[in-house]
Amino acid sequence: MAGIPRSCRGIILADGDRHVTISELVRVHACPVRFYYEKNEPVTESDRYAICKQISYHLGSPLVADAIWDEVLTVRPKTDPALKEFLDICIASCNKHEWHEAAQTDVTVVSKKHGISGMIDRVAADGTFSIVRAAGAMPFGTYAADRLRIAGIALCLEEMTGKEVEGGHVEYIPDGMSRYHAVQPRDRRQLLSTLHTLKGINEGKAPAHPLNAPCNRCKYKVRCEESGGHRLSELL
Repeated sequence: MAGIPRSCRGIILADGDRHVTISELVRVHACPVRFYYEKNEPVTESDRYAICKQISYHLGSPLVADAIWDEVLTVRPKTDPALKEFLDICIASCNKHEWHEAAQTDVTVVSKKHGISGMIDRVAADGTFSIVRAAGAMPFGTYAADRLRIAGIALCLEEMTGKEVEGGHVEYIPDGMSRYHAVQPRDRRQLLSTLHTLKGINEGKAPAHPLNAPCNRCKYKVRCEESGGHRLSELL
């Protein structure tokens, strides 16, 4: 993969341009109806993600728990003190593996053609990239949401660098594990389909209820059922 130029860091989008974010695409992919209900609500990161993100800045160098915890509290002063144990668990897991220090962090990527933007968490010296997750890893492979993230970033990078981007790494910090995902045609098809759905929502169109939506823990479950939505499991 081609190296990521430093000029790509901190890109400021032109006034008037509405770039949807890769995070928005992930939320739409999970359930477009829930995204529709919440599209005007602010989205904040969790304390667990803030901890994993802060650890990621130190990967490849000694992980000093007290120092990283101080940084977490500087970023998020109201972080639950009980989560210090979660940080210790993450560090113990990460210390079981060898990590390469990042050459760049928090790199903004943009596709003007498709109107999307995103953020790469870590870029290695050889130009390969990683995204940081606060979830545990699957026994094998990567989650659908993470495959969509990697595909979106790859699409942006290919436009920015003019080079093919085969895939990227997903770093599951709680398990201290990095998984590589090679972008497949199905990932790109899913990305374009989700982008089409999101654009429709932004134009005011109400999305159809997906058959395989994660309804069990959704606060809109009753609302959807009353509107006639059904899950795939209810139809089989």
